[in-house]
Amino acid sequence: MMKASANRQLKCTDLPVLSSREQGWENVLVEQFQPPAGEARFDQGDEHAIYLSLAPRPVHLLQVQGGKTYAGLYGKGDISIMPAQVPFFSRWDSDDRFLLIRITSRFIQNVAKETINRNPDRLELLPVFQNRDPQLEAIGMLLLTEVKQEDSSRLYIESLANVLAIHLLRQYAATKPQVTVYEGGLPQRQLSQVLDYMNDHLDHDIKLADLAALLNMSQFHFSHMFKQAIGTSPYQYLLQQRIERAKQLLKQTDQPIMEIAFQCGFNHHSHLSQQFRRFTGITPKAFRAN
Repeated sequence: MMKASANRQLKCTDLPVLSSREQGWENVLVEQFQPPAGEARFDQGDEHAIYLSLAPRPVHLLQVQGGKTYAGLYGKGDISIMPAQVPFFSRWDSDDRFLLIRITSRFIQNVAKETINRNPDRLELLPVFQNRDPQLEAIGMLLLTEVKQEDSSRLYIESLANVLAIHLLRQYAATKPQVTVYEGGLPQRQLSQVLDYMNDHLDHDIKLADLAALLNMSQFHFSHMFKQAIGTSPYQYLLQQRIERAKQLLKQTDQPIMEIAFQCGFNHHSHLSQQFRRFTGITPKAFRAN
């Protein structure tokens, strides 16, 4: 689990209104802040940080990082990128609302090592002031949605973290790497191996790293080729299979719904009910009664 030391905390009187800190996410920490006018200092340490404005009205910001100063009006969707080891100062003159995403430099280096032919220790992200990046904004909003969920999927979060790391490498590295994207999907034998593993471990907390390791493949390439092969992401496929297993158990056994939830990899009854209704339009109880 990623842990941020005290000197990396937002130095203002306001705590985040939402945080992934207690959800056990690895490599990435997502927090939403809604502070009044004020200022903050960040000591990034070994984490890269992304500021994504959520402000309904533009906010005037003064930002200083890497010996450069920038002042401007930040509106919803504007981003700044604060590389690891680069101190950052910010001052804003009115109520602000923003998402702060921290991702460990170690994780970025591991992704680079797996996906590009370059020494990851030489990778450097550039500081960015007020920029528009629809893809990065979309990733941020997906992460924010998961922070709001009572039960986020580890497999889904790992997938988003990998997509985020690849995007940062492609768009904001000092030297742009060439990321090879393989086409054609997983071969049938490899796909069958992965699907059998998922089916045999539906009641486990399956990680993206576990699935990729089965094929000795990077997580990014595995996710891409898996989706090419069957038309859906590993997370979506796993969720579908868990719902199908739940359907079988509901119809073929008299087990309590709570027990069925655990056997299908859900954390509790309400987690199963939420996803079951989303896929089928009815609750597990109603499905069993029909």
